[in-house]
Amino acid sequence: MGSQGGLTDFAACWRRLVAHEGFVPMDLGGLDALLGSLTDRLAEAARAGSCNPEAVGAIGSALVEAHLTEPAVLAATVSLIGTHLAAATGAGPDRIVEIQAAVAAGYATAIRDATMAEQELLGRSVLSAHASAERALRSSEARLRAVFHGAAIGIGVSTMDGRIVQVNQAFADLLGYTTEELCSLLVPQLNHPEDPPEMWKMYEALIGGEHDHVRMEKAYYRKDRAVVWTDLTVSLIRDEAGAPEFTIAMVQDITDRRRLKHRLEHQATHDPLTGLPNRTMVGEQLQRIFDTGDPDARVGLCYLDLDGFKRVNDTLGHQVGDELLVAVAQRLRACAADFRQLAGRMSGDEFVLLIENSSGPAELTGLAERTLAVLAEPYQLGQHRMRVSASIGVVESNVHATSPAELMKAADLTLYVAKSEGRSRFVMYDADRNARQAARYALAAALPDALDRGEFTLVYQPLVSLADQRLIGVEALLRWQHPQLGELAPDSFITLAEETGVIVPLGRWVLEQACGQAADWARRFPGVRISVSVNITVSQAHEPTLPAEVESILTRTGLDPSLLVLELTESAIMDTNGPLQALASLAERGIRIAIDDFGTGYSNFAYLRRLPVHTLKLAGPFVDGLRDPAGGDSVDERIVETIIRLAHTIGISVTAEAVETRLQADRLRALGCDTGQGWLFARPMLPAGVADLLREEPVN
Repeated sequence: MGSQGGLTDFAACWRRLVAHEGFVPMDLGGLDALLGSLTDRLAEAARAGSCNPEAVGAIGSALVEAHLTEPAVLAATVSLIGTHLAAATGAGPDRIVEIQAAVAAGYATAIRDATMAEQELLGRSVLSAHASAERALRSSEARLRAVFHGAAIGIGVSTMDGRIVQVNQAFADLLGYTTEELCSLLVPQLNHPEDPPEMWKMYEALIGGEHDHVRMEKAYYRKDRAVVWTDLTVSLIRDEAGAPEFTIAMVQDITDRRRLKHRLEHQATHDPLTGLPNRTMVGEQLQRIFDTGDPDARVGLCYLDLDGFKRVNDTLGHQVGDELLVAVAQRLRACAADFRQLAGRMSGDEFVLLIENSSGPAELTGLAERTLAVLAEPYQLGQHRMRVSASIGVVESNVHATSPAELMKAADLTLYVAKSEGRSRFVMYDADRNARQAARYALAAALPDALDRGEFTLVYQPLVSLADQRLIGVEALLRWQHPQLGELAPDSFITLAEETGVIVPLGRWVLEQACGQAADWARRFPGVRISVSVNITVSQAHEPTLPAEVESILTRTGLDPSLLVLELTESAIMDTNGPLQALASLAERGIRIAIDDFGTGYSNFAYLRRLPVHTLKLAGPFVDGLRDPAGGDSVDERIVETIIRLAHTIGISVTAEAVETRLQADRLRALGCDTGQGWLFARPMLPAGVADLLREEPVN
């Protein structure tokens, strides 16, 4: 007799063989349960006194019912019974053979019954499908008629020769005809002027059988000649032999959608206030001109800006300002009436006139002159009558010589030149001037970072007493050690610093560096008293915090206030709205105030005597008139003498700048000038050079 462990091994081996030989439509847990149950039934049959073929055959049927129908599964089962069941149950060889035959017979019978059932089911399905198809055909024909006549979109059928043979009511209503009227027309009679040429080529290819369908947007004339836009799809229907038989057209009204699309496109490409093309559309038109590929194509641009428009907004309000912009736009639209010209609004009060295929610079200058004249005519805006002028930058070029971006950049820079030269004018683009202007922009952009990177340095030019040639002070002069351009003098970047606002932190840095250096010299050479002069710009002088900043710097550096001289231009210090209170406060602290480039402005000595000024620095042109060995211009000499005498009368000392010859120095000394500064005495030098001079000075 076999053991229970042997039956367990038999079931496990059976499960491995079945899983290996074919697809198992159940999880392993279900397969173990099935084969475990069948193993028990095989063991029972093997131990019985006689073999019951029907009971054993049910084991084969059970495999089929479990959908274990791969032939390899039966073969593996019969083989396993022959090799392992005897050992597991102790059955003899004859009994094993009987069991194998009964299992195989049951399996085969079950397979045959299942196949016959499937065939019978298939036959019934075929008969049912045939009947259903006939019913569906009749139903589909009815639905097709209902769809055709009741569809919300227009449907029309036409023959290969273009005759319209059938249309539904929706198509007729869309075009304002009756169905009978439409069926009396030919397809080509429904053409429209806005049909693209390729549309009818596509239609010819369709009826020729080259395509099975086409789709496009098409306009139709209604019977009342109104225009309706449709989404049109035309499909080709072929006969049984595959030859084109007729076409079916389906049209859907998209007129409202198209109008909305055009309205949105207009809003995206036009200025909402003036209705002119906006920056986006101007850029697109410019790009289109450059994409033509014509080697001789030329393009012109007038970039204009209204002069003083901000004053209109500030004084009369933005509503009047907007009305003015609308009026200007109307005049510009009239100026650009030629089909090759486009007027657009770029932003704010900036407009552009774009000329396609320009004939040359003369056409552009003529357009600019007409535009200036038209815009200068008076405007009547409600109760306000006004005149405005404009500045225009003009550029004309071959499209292959530049790019859209470079053209706009050149026009913008040229406009800036026009405004800087006095406004109410146009300026033609000049490559060299543009390069200089671009370089200025580059310097302006680099200024803030240059201060952060420590690219600025100070040099010092000595001031000497003309009476005894002693060193009495130095002027701190700023230099920019530019990484690409080398050393730059202040006249190349101070104006830019003023325009960009960098001048305030830069001036603060200069003041602190100069005071710190002067304090260091005072400590190292206590017997020599030397002042340091620092230039203060108009922007710095108008800063309300200037006195407090100067006080703070003097405290940090330890410099005696009497050794600091602040130099301001004549126009800045003579401005009655200028920083007089701040200068007076600084003078009370012992700081001396000097007027730089005196004589180039509009000084009034009667007014000057009431200002906290200690020194006048004569402008270079006055000193230059004293260099002639033959005596020079006696008028210049008398002017210098008068300035010196008047200055001394009100207690102000005089310093002469740009002294380059000994003759100039002698004449200035003879005229009573106190101090001289220039290359005759020393060029600007580093702090170490000043220290060398201080070592040679006698101790006070």
